[in-house]
Amino acid sequence: RGVPIVYGYSSHVIPRPLEWEDRIQVTGYWFLDAVDYAPPADLVEFLNSGSPPVYIGFGSMGSRNPKESAALALKALELSGQRGLIASGWGGLSASDLPDTVYMLKAAPHSWLFPRMSAVVHHGGAGTTAAGLRAGIPSIVVPFMGDQPFWGRRVAALGVGTAPIPRKRLTAEALAAAIRQTLTDSAMRQRAAVLGEKLRAEDGIA
Repeated sequence: RGVPIVYGYSSHVIPRPLEWEDRIQVTGYWFLDAVDYAPPADLVEFLNSGSPPVYIGFGSMGSRNPKESAALALKALELSGQRGLIASGWGGLSASDLPDTVYMLKAAPHSWLFPRMSAVVHHGGAGTTAAGLRAGIPSIVVPFMGDQPFWGRRVAALGVGTAPIPRKRLTAEALAAAIRQTLTDSAMRQRAAVLGEKLRAEDGIA
């Protein structure tokens, strides 16, 4: 009792409960920005060759059938008519399997990458969710386990993303519809932009 407790998330995302004592503080997110990242030339070329793409990546979460997951992501992009940037780790999927409208990404800091996207599709991990919110673009959360369903519901409640799509109910059609929603819902995009400005104005580490 009496030990200070520090929470590294933003009160703009989850309001600080009024009954908490002063020893409990919400500081804002603790971001580690990549100040010296040099993107590969072909990534820069892809980003400059058309409209901002949709990011699709599920972090460290595995899949029992990665090829099927990759095919689902590609089909969703095709159905939605959008360019895409797919994080690697899809089990056997190579760059030669992709259309010109899709780029396979090995690795890039979210702080650099997400502001260049039109929307982000991810598993709903706390860090990835924070990065998407900070970028000021809508999110589509496909939760697998743990705290991910909570963050998916929170994104939807804030009006800065679609309703979460549990992995077991994910289809190409459902993902395509969610992608279209994030790109055409001007109110959602505006809310995401405003929240992003607020998060970028915070300095949780300090």
